Amino acid sequence: MKVVIVGGGVMGLMTARELAMAGCEVELLERSLIGQEASWAGGGIVSPLYPWRYTAPVTALASVAQAVYPELARELFNETGIDPELVPCGLLMLDADDARDAEAWAGMNGHCLLRWSAIDLQRQMPGLAAHWRNGLWMPSIANIRNPRLLKALLKSLRQRGVLVHEQLEVTQWRHEGTRVIAALSADGCVHEADAFVICGGAWSRQLLQRGSESSLALRPVRGQMLMYRLEPGALPCIVMAEGRYVIPRRDGLVLCGSTLEESGFDKSTTDKAYESLKASAQRLWPALSNETPVAHWAGLRPVLAPASARLLADQLLKRPVQIDPRPYQIAPTQGY
Repeated sequence: MKVVIVGGGVMGLMTARELAMAGCEVELLERSLIGQEASWAGGGIVSPLYPWRYTAPVTALASVAQAVYPELARELFNETGIDPELVPCGLLMLDADDARDAEAWAGMNGHCLLRWSAIDLQRQMPGLAAHWRNGLWMPSIANIRNPRLLKALLKSLRQRGVLVHEQLEVTQWRHEGTRVIAALSADGCVHEADAFVICGGAWSRQLLQRGSESSLALRPVRGQMLMYRLEPGALPCIVMAEGRYVIPRRDGLVLCGSTLEESGFDKSTTDKAYESLKASAQRLWPALSNETPVAHWAGLRPVLAPASARLLADQLLKRPVQIDPRPYQIAPTQGY
């Protein structure tokens, strides 16, 4: 089977890898540069934020992803020599007003979640400010260094013979009856395949509308982030409150995010967001008050992986599925 994947973010790369490992001939088309949109810009927390506030289908994808990531990171390191730096540092959520819901969700889904008092917080995390009243500690939550993950995935694909095109936008679809048989790219090339997979993130709706109507309810949402530099280990875990978080990397870099802005496809940064994120960083980890951010960027917010990629590949190849696919299906569209 030949498969053309449109979109070279983490979803496109992981889907391509799953299919290539299953023996498919895979071609990947990316309108810009591989992994340089939402996948590069995110923080790499291997969990939804406040996971108990999501529906059961989201929990199912997240649980599989959390179980798969350690093996995936090891495999990629062994294949490519690039360490994606998966770090099971744990996640501490401060002053969540629905802690009982969190405990019920954890018990129902088999996740370790501990409730800490203000005294526990000061004893366990002395770097925190004293004003926090309570915390929810999830010790198994990891973060992955997404730029390194993307580099490792791309190298793995090339080693497996996947044909990867950058700066090549799909402009049209060619049909045979109701079935798509080819994608036409901006350079005039025709890319034929047995199946086509759209992994365009916020651009997926536009892709589906080229040659067909689509009711896919996708829109771009901007997220801005800051980066600091501390001594390695100075921030021991992910700390989160009021929708903002700080994430430690192995080398001492600390990411702070993220805004949530309805600004279309505009990925520019703003002074307002810079000041707001800086205030959040200092509130979450006071040691950052003495530091100046070393980087500020914006991107369009990412999606779940790698469970989504595995589920998609399982359906395409008609393999047994680990997760019920029905909750994620969209209404059928002519030609897709």
